[in-house]
Amino acid sequence: MSTNRILVAGIGNIFLGDDAFGVETVRSLMREPLPNHVHVVDFGIRGYDLAYALADDANKSVILVDAAPRGEAPGTVYHIEPDVSGLSRAATLVNGHTLNPVTVLLMARSLNEEAIRPGRVHLVGCEPAVLESEDGSMELSPSVSAAVPDAVQMIRHLIEQLLLEPNPGATPEAARGEPS
Repeated sequence: MSTNRILVAGIGNIFLGDDAFGVETVRSLMREPLPNHVHVVDFGIRGYDLAYALADDANKSVILVDAAPRGEAPGTVYHIEPDVSGLSRAATLVNGHTLNPVTVLLMARSLNEEAIRPGRVHLVGCEPAVLESEDGSMELSPSVSAAVPDAVQMIRHLIEQLLLEPNPGATPEAARGEPS
């Protein structure tokens, strides 16, 4: 059995207030001891790099960490398992200035059909309070800053769960040892 590999990817723009949640969370996570096969990367706004990292190895799980507006109170932390089964492999015209997690997943799927599979993509998100401020502040809002330790704890728990899986994201046939 191969070792489970996990990519934890921080996403966000440090110049847009709470949009930096993913970046700040993975920076905090990088200061903690993690298993060797858990790779934590601050991708920031480098969506193309993230898409290639996802497409590079179809056998790893990924935890995307990003601001996730869902209408809850600012600072609310979510764990979402997005339904990636409907993502089209068709090539997409991508604007580099509007990359978001869905667009990145679409790009990765277009590069490697096996890269984005149900059960191996997770999103740890936080409800933002301020994505751009009139005064140009580049800091997280107090409620989102206070949520970073909770998000780190949620990610650590998710990593533990993923490491227990025999083959994260494998097709049911592969998990049973059957040819697909």
